[in-house]
Amino acid sequence: MSARALDVFLQQAEACAALGSPFMARLLNILANLLPEHPSATAAVIRDWDGDPGLHGDGVPLRLTGGLHALILTGQASDLKEVYPPHEVEDDILRWALDQALTQRDMRLLEALTRAPQTNEVRRASLLIAVAHELGHLFQKGSGPKGKTPFWVSEIGASAGLNLNFDQFYLLIGAGFGPKESLVQLSPDWSGALPPRSEISVAGREGVDLAPVDLSSEDAQLRLLSYLWPDQPERIARTRAAMTLPAPKVVQADALAWLPERLAAAPKSHVHLLYSTIAWQYLPPEARAEGAALIQEAGERATSDTPLAWFRMEADAQPGSAALTLDLWPGRLRYSLGRADFHGRWVAWTGIDKG
Repeated sequence: MSARALDVFLQQAEACAALGSPFMARLLNILANLLPEHPSATAAVIRDWDGDPGLHGDGVPLRLTGGLHALILTGQASDLKEVYPPHEVEDDILRWALDQALTQRDMRLLEALTRAPQTNEVRRASLLIAVAHELGHLFQKGSGPKGKTPFWVSEIGASAGLNLNFDQFYLLIGAGFGPKESLVQLSPDWSGALPPRSEISVAGREGVDLAPVDLSSEDAQLRLLSYLWPDQPERIARTRAAMTLPAPKVVQADALAWLPERLAAAPKSHVHLLYSTIAWQYLPPEARAEGAALIQEAGERATSDTPLAWFRMEADAQPGSAALTLDLWPGRLRYSLGRADFHGRWVAWTGIDKG
């Protein structure tokens, strides 16, 4: 295996350990040791990967581990299932099972390498709930049903669109936000201020993604679940619960092609909440600049009756967590709302400073 490909598996192992998945860290370290000499076609393709195999490129380690997890979820690898969580085995036994899977399921794993990893981390919706309540309190439109602030919601990098239903999730902080009976219960480790409580409603919701996951397909649902990490069953359960809600519309398109029409479509007397969660950072720099210009132009047209809010949960120069940034028009006000774990496990919230 090339030094570059080996480094990528080791880097992904470190990232998984930092994000609370010791099993994935073990798995990736063992694969980094196993793949250089393995005779399977899967290993050969990884060794000679044509492109950037890295975390911010093609994500080859997660393509392979997603393919392995899919074998277990579909009942195609009983030996592998016996060494995956909740079972605990020694490294040599896990290595043997991986060797067998690479040999016996080579064609299935080769197919998995052709698909880019696709996740839809539901815990990040905690931030969307908090932002919506901050904005609802700030604008207090009162023109929606039962006096609720009406929102027009748009997501860049929406994947399956699960988080577009954030208003139907329940956030367990303080006295709670959202419908208590929701099957999707979010309980991040929350520090700092609580968002102000407001009544909100979502009048329209739509996302965009280069390769959206169509939840009407069982194969697509399986693919989404396969990229979740086996020793984090609560993530899998949470995603399954979110899948039971009506699937919002996710357009298959480039974000820059979708943005102008979507920005222009926001109705009057609604707060347009445009957001991304760990997606904007993956756009090329020139695309980010062009997208920001499009949003800025729309913001300059915003009025008190057509406010535009642009929220980002994205990586910045501070390692280990994501910055929470809100731009608000009219007036182009910028707020730093705090920081959060990349998967939404914890949130340090400052909220909108109205002083």
